[in-house]
Amino acid sequence: MPYLGSEDAVKELKRALSNPNIQADRLRYRNVIHKVIRHMTQGVDVSSVFMEMVKASATVDIVQKKLVYLYMCTYACQKPDLALLAINTLCKDCSDPNPMVRGLALRSMCNLRMPGIIEYIQQPIHNGLRDKASYVRRVAVLGCSKMHSQQGDVEVDGVVVNELYSLLRDPDPIVVVNCLRALEEILKGEGGVVINKPIAHHLLNRMAELDQWGQSEVLGFLLRYNPKTEDELFDILNLLDNFLKSNHTSVVMGATKLFLVLAVEFPNVQRDVLGRLKGPLLAASASESKEMCFAALCHVREILRSMPGHFSSHYKKFFCSYNDPHYIKSQKMDILCELVNDENVHNVLEELRICCTDISVQLAQTAIFAIGRIAKTFSEKCVKILSQLLEFNQEHITSAVIQTFRDLVWLCPQCIAKVCLALPGCEEIIQDNEGKRALIWLLGMHGDVISNAPYILEDFVDNIKTEISPTVKIELLTAVVRLFLSRPAECQDMLGRLIYYCIEEEIDMAVRDRGLFYYRLLASGVNEAKQVMNSPKSDPTLSVLENQTDQPINTWVPAFNTLMPLHDIKHGLALTAGSEGDHHVSDCTWHYVGAAGVTAIIWLSVLLGFLIFRKKRLLLDKAQDSTETCEMEEQKQDDEMEIVYCAVAFPEKVKPKSKEHESTVYSEVAFNANRNQPEYQTYNPANEITYASVKMSTGPETGITDVYAVVKKNPTKGLSEP
Repeated sequence: MPYLGSEDAVKELKRALSNPNIQADRLRYRNVIHKVIRHMTQGVDVSSVFMEMVKASATVDIVQKKLVYLYMCTYACQKPDLALLAINTLCKDCSDPNPMVRGLALRSMCNLRMPGIIEYIQQPIHNGLRDKASYVRRVAVLGCSKMHSQQGDVEVDGVVVNELYSLLRDPDPIVVVNCLRALEEILKGEGGVVINKPIAHHLLNRMAELDQWGQSEVLGFLLRYNPKTEDELFDILNLLDNFLKSNHTSVVMGATKLFLVLAVEFPNVQRDVLGRLKGPLLAASASESKEMCFAALCHVREILRSMPGHFSSHYKKFFCSYNDPHYIKSQKMDILCELVNDENVHNVLEELRICCTDISVQLAQTAIFAIGRIAKTFSEKCVKILSQLLEFNQEHITSAVIQTFRDLVWLCPQCIAKVCLALPGCEEIIQDNEGKRALIWLLGMHGDVISNAPYILEDFVDNIKTEISPTVKIELLTAVVRLFLSRPAECQDMLGRLIYYCIEEEIDMAVRDRGLFYYRLLASGVNEAKQVMNSPKSDPTLSVLENQTDQPINTWVPAFNTLMPLHDIKHGLALTAGSEGDHHVSDCTWHYVGAAGVTAIIWLSVLLGFLIFRKKRLLLDKAQDSTETCEMEEQKQDDEMEIVYCAVAFPEKVKPKSKEHESTVYSEVAFNANRNQPEYQTYNPANEITYASVKMSTGPETGITDVYAVVKKNPTKGLSEP
């Protein structure tokens, strides 16, 4: 939005630019142009003085030329007709004896975003590529890339590409780097610039002449070259050795990645290079730049995947500072968990214990989860610290500790006794859903050794109507059923009340379905229920999925020195172990798995989904083939019916097949498995159609009884296939 009074200011500037007295005074004229640029950068529309600024470009003052060219590049897209008037001045300046003027004019011409500019800049760019001044050649090379981007999908100009390839041997090192970037942009549709043996050797020999940013760029392009012989490989590594000692972190990281890629078949060489990278990474981790520090910590975590304990002697470098942001503190805690050993475990746990009482809730819970990871190795010390944290009676601390206990007892059965002693009293503090689920799971799984476990669960059952989270209800239902099998006398009454509520009053279909499942399970017999519910209380073998250490270096080398380590999904899962998911999950015992575990789960899920899909298709096909045997006698007496949807078991929501039925929402559908008659129906006054859910009998030969169809009553139509 223009500033108040900006129109008057622009008119005043326009009069000043046209004043002959001001034009005669070079300093006053330049000051007026300065004011125009100042208003432009403040958001004021000064496009009305475009013609006056074009006239001002005809000067020998290079400072004034820079200001005018900046203005024209900004407003050329709004005033394309007037901008063409400045082309002659720019073309003339491209032939100026001063190389600074030539380069400035060529750069400004390439920045004019206006239609038809290509035909004016082609010849100046070609002339600039052969200019004697290196500055002009630098600008011309980048101008080739800009010209190609403005041409769109036009075929690549082979003459320009060949010219750029020849300029890779230019004596100016900046021209060489600019050629690489321009070729990469122009040839991106063909895979980018090609690095063959002559080009690779030439770039390696010119590395010492480049500045630090140029060296980083060239090291990235050299990743595309694969040496043909082992002798050539080690010659290249010897040339790169000095760049591992550079003072610039970007150069060190680029040289390290090139070492790791070239020495893919020499693990000892790779480990030696990573050992030399320790110093630069530690220095970057202590950098005042938070972005640099975070990137360095992420790469430290990547190295620890293949070399556990590599930074153990420098573990104090990863202690949290008071002014570190949360994301850096979280990274440092994650690294400390990987560096723990018998010698430093006391100091590391003390550092994490201090972070557990941080004013930030998220940081405090992250520190508690970190102690839980260490507890898998040093369980006695960690359980003692976690039990002491419960004395603070803080809701977020207690919740995180209980979640940590839940995960810990699975992997460390020797901790069960101490964990059970710490649970009583926590139910009065925990308020979040994930903490409730963890506490309920512990009470249900280990309630046989917790004396007041039934009475704590009974409090949850009494308040079930005020509970909002379906996941907490499902967890409570599972825990009460499991505890009933070990302590039936104390749990019988509350189990009956809970199952009755879930089946008759609960509106969430997942909770209702789970209640029906447990009701039928208990009705089948106690022994059968125990076989299903009495699962192992601990499984130390799960630690194999979590402790994915000592991975081959080559597994993460492609992501090294990129942004990928900064977006590690598994690390994000570990830090958010206490967050509640959007799906209904019961008996969730661990939140973090390694690559092998994730892969196994994905394949199992795909296989299970395929089997379920095939089974449902078979059931629906059989149900459709036997629609004439459906028990719909009472409905047929009144109206004819049309089946619009068929579903198996207890669907949470029935979706109509056509647009005309979208106004009817099917929810909260309750079915009675003992009667073959409509259990749910609704009337839509818009089209005078009544929708009903009817149970269908498919015959004893199929072994299927819970198949339902949604029908619509319409006296004008007969029964049709779904």
